[in-house]
Amino acid sequence: MTIVWPEYFNSNLSIKEGRKISKDKCFKNPTTKDIVKALRKLKIQYTVEDKKSYPGKWYENNGRVIIETDKNKREILEEIAQNMKVKN
Repeated sequence: MTIVWPEYFNSNLSIKEGRKISKDKCFKNPTTKDIVKALRKLKIQYTVEDKKSYPGKWYENNGRVIIETDKNKREILEEIAQNMKVKN
């Protein structure tokens, strides 16, 4: 099980604030819906939890996505970023 937060892909955040992917692969204000679209392309099973808050931004309910995969987290985050629709 791997938890994926939209903050991991947010180009407005620094790495210290929670971004996990390099800025050139990130997007402005991604949502769980953007992550879900990418996971569908990758044919990865997922569960969305809309009422969850990223620990560093406990005051926002941006949600999270829980996925089932055997890949390591870095690898799956890179794949998700490649398959997210560009909206910058």
